[in-house]
Amino acid sequence: MAAHNGKKRASMSTNLAHKFTINKLIFLTPCVLLWLGVAAGEKCMKSGPVVPSSALLSFLEQVQQSALATFGSSNFDPKHYVDLPLRFNLSETQQAFQRLPSANTLSADRFNGFLNEYFGAVGSDLVSNVPPDFEAEAEGVLPGVVNEEVRKWALEVHSLWKVLSRKVAKSVAERPDEHTLLPLPEGVVIPGSRFREVYYWDSYWIIRGLLASKMYETAKGIVNNLVSLIHKYGFVLNGARTYYTNRSQPPLLSAMVRAIYMKTGDIDLLKMAFPTLLQEHRFWTAGIHKVIVRDAHGAKHSLSRYYARWDAPRPESATTDMETAAGLTESEKKLLYREIATTAESGWDFSSRWMRDRKNLTTLHTTSIIPVDLNVFLLQMELNIEFFAKTLGESSIAKTFIQASNARHIAIETILWNDEMGQWLDYWLDPLKCEHIQVNDQHEEEIYLWDASNQNKNIFSSNFFPLWVEAFHSDATRVEKVIHKFRSSGLLQPAGISTSLLNTGQQWDFPNGWAPSQHIISEGIAKHESSEGKLLAEDIARRWLRTNYATFKITGQMHEKYNVEACGKIGGGGEYTPQTGFGWSNGVVLALLEEFGWPTNMPIDCK
Repeated sequence: MAAHNGKKRASMSTNLAHKFTINKLIFLTPCVLLWLGVAAGEKCMKSGPVVPSSALLSFLEQVQQSALATFGSSNFDPKHYVDLPLRFNLSETQQAFQRLPSANTLSADRFNGFLNEYFGAVGSDLVSNVPPDFEAEAEGVLPGVVNEEVRKWALEVHSLWKVLSRKVAKSVAERPDEHTLLPLPEGVVIPGSRFREVYYWDSYWIIRGLLASKMYETAKGIVNNLVSLIHKYGFVLNGARTYYTNRSQPPLLSAMVRAIYMKTGDIDLLKMAFPTLLQEHRFWTAGIHKVIVRDAHGAKHSLSRYYARWDAPRPESATTDMETAAGLTESEKKLLYREIATTAESGWDFSSRWMRDRKNLTTLHTTSIIPVDLNVFLLQMELNIEFFAKTLGESSIAKTFIQASNARHIAIETILWNDEMGQWLDYWLDPLKCEHIQVNDQHEEEIYLWDASNQNKNIFSSNFFPLWVEAFHSDATRVEKVIHKFRSSGLLQPAGISTSLLNTGQQWDFPNGWAPSQHIISEGIAKHESSEGKLLAEDIARRWLRTNYATFKITGQMHEKYNVEACGKIGGGGEYTPQTGFGWSNGVVLALLEEFGWPTNMPIDCK
């Protein structure tokens, strides 16, 4: 018990090391921090559960650390080593590893020899797969793209579905203890480069692109794969690897199902996915993900947060995380590792959005934030489930989700909306404004008291994500205000929407723009029934399409992210080198071209 209490006090010391009124960091002395930890730490911000690791992952992390010591940090990718499939059983491979010389005398040639003998090539447990519904130029694809040059490029992007399509090798299911890759029932579309497995939220924009390409069966196969993960784990994993079983990613499965259903009318898809969507909703709205906030009028509101079930270095980035945490105590490291994994669950890894000190990654506090985008995605999930329930004749479930969506809509407006700024803001939880209420003998609620100063007034693209949901368009005057605030925010740059206004060197900050933000905001603004909204949405799309086209012509590749300060620039920053491929970038290009087309007389080059 003493050790546990000490851990909680350490938690509070870390949580409050930068006590804040969001835009002003007030540094407290260690003595004050210790007192605050004792006073408030016993009540709030308790550590959550941890998913156990596996013998294979623990061993591969040892291999990863030896590789860094042997090969050095130049061009070193820690993920490479935990993706290696074993040629022999784990015990035999471990014995061979133990026979190697110690790290200070191990040569690169000797270590490479060991890797080649005992491991298959990275990615060899995935095999090439030509999607059965792929056609080089399917009838009716992108009818609005009449400019000859743009159409040629669009078909090149369309052809990349063949390049990125895979099937999981049979050996993965037959010998699961020798792979970190997870077996999946259908063909997959990967993002590309180092991301050689299925990823959750990437799959939404991949599906939107597949639908534009008329590849409906491939899109349904992706949904089947994600549903299979819910059957096994109770939620959709971050990605289809054993080291992702501790966290999810932004919950967009219901949006995938609805997008496919609206194109195909496939009622069997709804029937198959419906029970698992209910299960996923429970995952995100209960337990560690659920947060209750009492507003200024005493009303309670339930919202959700990201929260990984992990407190160790991420296996795919273990050496990087250990370097980040160097100098911290063991209890502080555990807290930081949970925050790092939780930030990875958000999809925005990493950004000043989650940091108390934007220059210091060790000040991540993602578990203490109610994010705008997560709650927007969950509201859309609730609206989708309501729609599916009505379609399937499940009137009782439909009624439940009408109530759930109304409650979340009110909560978002009450806790996250900022009328002065004309946008929705992330809310930071303050452990000093938290109380426990005993509901019954078995259950108590942790309730945070709302304080306007805890809204994060920094500007991020996610502040405008609510426009993506039809429910936020009921007040046309306010939507016009939000659109005006977006125009004047500084986010819209020559080549698209920047993720933030802060240049921190993190990849989810300025000047990087990402495909999801462009699509969500342009599609959201386009819902506004005004010529201004339609023109702005189209303008965003054209800026983004031009920079994608320009870099493709220069490099022959589609990229993970782009520098939106100027047309034709690739994005940078973050903990790994920029990647190509690239699933969601391809999907958004095709979805935007389907939505907005490209006229004959409109040039697409940067000029």
